[in-house]
Amino acid sequence: MEKIVLSRSETRSIRSVLRRVATQYASPEDPAFLKDATLHAHDLPKRVRAFLNRFRLEEPDAAVCMISGYEVDQAKIGETPSHWRFQGDGLRTLEEEILLVLFSSLLGDVFGWATQQEGRVIHDVLPIRGHQNAQIGTGSEQEITWHNEDAFHPCRGDYVALMCLRNPDRVPTTVAPVDLLELGDEIKDALFEPQFIFRPDYSHSKEFAMEGHEDGVNGHPSFERRDEVSKKSEKRAVLFGDRNSAYIQVDPYFMETPDDPEAQIALNILVAMIDRLLYEIILEPGDFCFIDNYKAVHGRRPFVARFDGTDRWLKRLNITRDLRKSRALRGVGLSRIIG
Repeated sequence: MEKIVLSRSETRSIRSVLRRVATQYASPEDPAFLKDATLHAHDLPKRVRAFLNRFRLEEPDAAVCMISGYEVDQAKIGETPSHWRFQGDGLRTLEEEILLVLFSSLLGDVFGWATQQEGRVIHDVLPIRGHQNAQIGTGSEQEITWHNEDAFHPCRGDYVALMCLRNPDRVPTTVAPVDLLELGDEIKDALFEPQFIFRPDYSHSKEFAMEGHEDGVNGHPSFERRDEVSKKSEKRAVLFGDRNSAYIQVDPYFMETPDDPEAQIALNILVAMIDRLLYEIILEPGDFCFIDNYKAVHGRRPFVARFDGTDRWLKRLNITRDLRKSRALRGVGLSRIIG
């Protein structure tokens, strides 16, 4: 994994940018801010810009990079919310969210889903009481099995960005770069064939995305489209692109290979290989982690949540290098929400 640690002078420069930006926009979700974010990102320290630009263009085999050294004021951010909906006025994490968007804008355009966390762009990753045993980021006691983010959707992000606000129990994030050297040609051939069915994960379901507002989502077009995707049996490949340096879309927990035992065998071999490559990253407050969603998978180890305001709390963003590919699913050109 590639990593840089911010110097004191770089941190001072960043905070100056954040103070200025924070006075210009209503919130980090403000469409005007999202439109201008790339411009403001060019005011960040040159070493940071060069680091993320290199990660974007060179596509290193590690497929994960981190920026550390930004101090998070634990008193200022307050307690870990009991639910992603309960953020108050949002000011307590304003600068952290702005910085996450600015860093991410050096890799592409940030976006969200109408079917996740009430259509927000910036997501909270924290344990919610009642979700303990759910295969979802707001769960805790069930391991989040490794996956590509939103593998079921053709408009999935190129990168996933995580910022740690709090992690007192040192709960590991799991990651694995996809190294295909172990795979034989026959297995590769099978994985390059469109033989696999992908289903939407639980984070896009009405139950979790609009929890507490279920009555308002009946007939919602975004969920109707999501249900259509779930019912379809369109087959797609797991590997695509260059055979010697392939991209991947995989989420074994939400995949099927109906009536195709050879495809299942190939998937099982890939899963076993990734299991061997999987390693742990313990994100500390102020760590920003960027995962190449085309070249790496990620997950999370289980933990026991206390629900007392001190639990693990991350911010998460999806980043695309090509916002145009989702244009038919966004209301207007400047919208960052895929419906």
